[in-house]
Amino acid sequence: MGSDNSSFVEERSLRDVTVTNFCIDKYEVTNSQFGEFVKATGYVTVAERPLSQEQFPDLPDEQRLPGSLVFEMAKPGVKQVSFLSWWHWTTGANWQHPFGPDSAIVSKSNYPVVHIAYEDALAYAKWSGKSLPTEAQWEYAARGGLDGAIYAWGNEYSEHRANTWQGIFPFFNTKADGHLGIAPVGSFAPNGYGLYDMTGNVWEWTTDFFQIGRDRKSDQINPIALNQSFDPNKPDESALHVIKGGSYLCAPNYCSRFRPAARESESPDTGTTHIGFRLVKNLGVAEWKYEFVSRRGAEAQRVRVEKS
Repeated sequence: MGSDNSSFVEERSLRDVTVTNFCIDKYEVTNSQFGEFVKATGYVTVAERPLSQEQFPDLPDEQRLPGSLVFEMAKPGVKQVSFLSWWHWTTGANWQHPFGPDSAIVSKSNYPVVHIAYEDALAYAKWSGKSLPTEAQWEYAARGGLDGAIYAWGNEYSEHRANTWQGIFPFFNTKADGHLGIAPVGSFAPNGYGLYDMTGNVWEWTTDFFQIGRDRKSDQINPIALNQSFDPNKPDESALHVIKGGSYLCAPNYCSRFRPAARESESPDTGTTHIGFRLVKNLGVAEWKYEFVSRRGAEAQRVRVEKS
């Protein structure tokens, strides 16, 4: 796991870990699959729920409406933007309306579902009889048998091997890979294990809490970080989870996390236009079970963790 040569401190250093047998989804969970889950259970995602008055007593009703974070490219002619100004809270944005209430997924059944908070991914996993992958499982699968390679396909970046951003982020995208935004699953060649979009397209949730470095996982079997998280860039948040793989918004000039070793922290109650997930099935080993309490806009806590 990790890298000795990365410029991102959270990816260092290279460590040996062991994972026992598991199966992993060939593709990211799609809009169609998530729609079947919602139809069968009546589940309402975090992005479709209003912010509670108890949590936000000073907010007027119109500011507590359901919504999520939507990416917007810089306006034409703009030459400089402030950091993260490309994210906009959008009322009515959710998995069925990824860019706001006027957008839809009617013709995008085979696209990865997005605007999925950690709680939403756990609910789908429980319904499907699977689990979210650990970071170790995810990274092992993403490497596709190429130990030490920078990318899921080798050591040279290719704009045609994954759905990434070509051009200068966030000002223009040349669409050299054929996609301006999210691509249908399976649009690019699989890695050595026959898995699609392990890097690029959308970020993917893992079970691990985010911690800097890999020392605690070194030489462990099926390691998983279940203690309190810490990201020095987000010191006030204590329940951050690891997301992996980068997305269609990752460009060589910004982010560049379309690599198996790459990782980022994410608040469990946050969904965006570039976060989805895929699931695993463990073979002959204990399954982790969770009870999870998520209070939107406040600290989220894992209240019980046990093995079966």
